[in-house]
Amino acid sequence: MAVEDCEKAEVGSCPMPKAKIEAPSWVLVLLRLLALFATVSATLVMALNKQTRTTVVALIGSTPITGSVTAKFQHTPAFVFFVIANAIASFHNSVFLLLGLFGKKFDFKRLDLLTTLTDMVMVALVSAGGAAAAAMAELGKNGNSHARWNNICDKFGSYCDHSAGALIASFIGVGFLMALSALSVTTLYKNQATHY
Repeated sequence: MAVEDCEKAEVGSCPMPKAKIEAPSWVLVLLRLLALFATVSATLVMALNKQTRTTVVALIGSTPITGSVTAKFQHTPAFVFFVIANAIASFHNSVFLLLGLFGKKFDFKRLDLLTTLTDMVMVALVSAGGAAAAAMAELGKNGNSHARWNNICDKFGSYCDHSAGALIASFIGVGFLMALSALSVTTLYKNQATHY
């Protein structure tokens, strides 16, 4: 039935065109920006985290021999994974933020599905990096008496404080990425339901 015929026919006799359901774009942009700021903050704070401490390592007579010990994120593989995971998420967020803002001009097909899938991957990646780093941070703060591992946070307080800040920022980023994924999945589901 042509559009002209539908206009002349009775109300309800013509099928209504099904509109594509989308989340408000400003909500997606805001969530993406907040996730980007959180993951970039976590990456930079942990990557620049370093503290040097000078300690007495020996005594020769009454003369102390001192040595410097430096704590860096590179000394712990879990912290290296944390920095890499958050850096990847930061890159992902910046690329998809640009695609979200300017992608409509180019009309990329299936961008919504790709965005949803990669957001889910980023949630898994950043939460895994955060969990690994949190386990090492807990060990650094409290040690492990059963394995006779001493804590280091009483000696490197600034290093541990910066690590804790990076962990908080990362888990906030995970929360925003989860919200983005949930919103994207809901939108995809509603759009799929309108086609049937």
